[in-house]
Amino acid sequence: MSMIVRPRWLGTVPYPEAEALQRTIHEYADTDYLLLQEHPHVYTLGSSAKPEHVLREPSSVGATLVHADRGGDVTYHGPGQLVGYPIISLAEWKAGQRDVVAYVRKLEAVLVAVCADFGIDAGRSEGFTGVWVGDEKIAAIGVRVSRGRTRHGFALNVDPDLAMFEHIVPCGIHDRGVTSMARLLARSVDMHAVVDRVVARFGEVFECDTAERQDVAWQRPTLRADAGESGSVAIALTPKRPEWMRVRARFDDGYLELKKLARNLDLHTVCEEAGCPNIYECWSDRTATFMINGDRCTRACGFCQVDTRKPLELDAEEPQRVADAVAALGLAHAVITCVARDDLADGGASNFAATVDAIRATSPGTAVELLISDCKGDAASLATIFDARPDVLNHNLETVARLQRAVRPSAGYARSLALLGRAKAAGLVTKSGLILGMGENVDEVRAAMADLRAVGVEILTIGQYLRPSAVHVPVAKWWHPDEFAALRDYGEALGFAHVESGPLVRSSYHAREGADRLVSAPH
Repeated sequence: MSMIVRPRWLGTVPYPEAEALQRTIHEYADTDYLLLQEHPHVYTLGSSAKPEHVLREPSSVGATLVHADRGGDVTYHGPGQLVGYPIISLAEWKAGQRDVVAYVRKLEAVLVAVCADFGIDAGRSEGFTGVWVGDEKIAAIGVRVSRGRTRHGFALNVDPDLAMFEHIVPCGIHDRGVTSMARLLARSVDMHAVVDRVVARFGEVFECDTAERQDVAWQRPTLRADAGESGSVAIALTPKRPEWMRVRARFDDGYLELKKLARNLDLHTVCEEAGCPNIYECWSDRTATFMINGDRCTRACGFCQVDTRKPLELDAEEPQRVADAVAALGLAHAVITCVARDDLADGGASNFAATVDAIRATSPGTAVELLISDCKGDAASLATIFDARPDVLNHNLETVARLQRAVRPSAGYARSLALLGRAKAAGLVTKSGLILGMGENVDEVRAAMADLRAVGVEILTIGQYLRPSAVHVPVAKWWHPDEFAALRDYGEALGFAHVESGPLVRSSYHAREGADRLVSAPH
C-alpha cells in the first residue's frame, strides 16, 4: 500500500481549534491525517445552510453557532459524537479534477462497516448523503476539497444528547429523524472501541496503511513509580543522574553581572525560576530569557517548578524594565516568556505586545522571540500577540499525545498544535519544544515531531526532563546523547530548518543560532 494515513485521537477539542488545526495540516503537511475528536456543543452552518433551519438561539441550550466552509446545511456536534476530519490527497479523476462523490461514498462505506461491527444494520439512502438506519440518520457527512486535499468529514452519533438536534432542522431535512448507536443498541457504547473500528475500517476502505496512531489519554493518568492507584501509569525509575547530565557551576563576571542586573531591575528570568541547567553558560554569555506577567503561574504542570501561589497584579512598568535590561546587555536576540495567567481575560497577551513594543523602541536592532502560553486558545488574545510581529513565535508542545493530560492537564495537544498553526497562518516564524524522560517512547516522540512539522513549525528543541522535586513527575528515563542526536537527524529529515537536540537543551538554548539558521535555510 502506498498511501499512509496518521490517525490521531485528540479528545475533546473546541470547534474553532479543530478548524485551525485541520486548515494548517491541509496547508503544510506532506502526509495524510485522520483527526478524530469530540466537540463541545456547537451548531455548524455549511455553505448551503438556511438560517431558518436554526430553530432556537444556540446559546439558550449551551451551544455556540459557527459558519463552516464545508458543504451541506446545519448540523450539530457535541459530546458523545465522534467527529472525523480526514485530511488526505485524492487521486486525479479527470482533467485534474477529483472525484468528490466517490470520496463521500467511501466515507459512507467506512461508517456503514463500523455500524455493522456493532450489530447495527445501517446503509445509504438514495438521494441523501450520510449513513441511515431506516429513516433516521446515524452519521452526517460534509466535506470540502481544495487543491486535491480534503477537509471536514463525518460525524457519527455514538451516544450524544439527541435532544440537541431538536433545535435545528438537521442537514435541512424536515421529514426524517436522527438516531445514535446507543439508542439502537439500548446500551452505552464505548467511544474508544468505536475509534478503534473507525481507524481499522478507514484503512480497509481507502486501501491505506494507518501508521503512527497516537491517542491523547482517554482518562487523565497519574505518572507514578508503581501502579498502586487506580488510573495511574507505572513507569520504571532510573534515579541516578548520568554523567552527561552533570553541570559545573560557573560564577564568572558575566554570570554575576547579569544576576545583578536582573535584581536591580526587579525582573524574573525563567533561567532561575525553572532551574535551567544552562544558566551558567548562558548568563556567562550575557544571554537570558526574561519572564513577564509576574512569577506566579495559574497552572501546575507536572514537570515545572515555577511558583503556583495566587498571582499578583500585573506590573505596568515590567515591559519597559525588560526593554532596559535588553538594552543594557546589548542583546541581538531577546527571548521573552511568561507564566500562564488564566486569571486574566487575555491571558497576559497585551503584556507580551507591550514588551515587544518597548524592546523595539529601545533596541530597534534586536530580534525578539516570544515563548508564549496558550491563552486558553482564545483567538483574540492570540491575535494580540501575533499582531506584535515577534521575529520568532515559540510555544512548547512539551510532551507526546499520550502524556499530555498527566503532564500538562490545563493545556491540550490539539490546542497547542492549533496555536502554532494559527501563528504560521499569520506569517510568523514558529518554534516548539519537547522534553523527554517522562515515560514516552521513541515512536511517540517521532510522531509528535511529525505533527509539529505538519503544522509548519520550523525550529524545534528537544531536551531531557529534570525532576524539580519529589512532588513532580518522576524521571522515567535518561535519554542518551546518541538518542538525542538520532532525533536531531530525524527532525532534519522531516524538514525542520533547525533542530537543537541534546540532554541539556531547553526552549531558549542557542535561540539566536536557531533563528539565524532559519534565515539562511532554503525554503
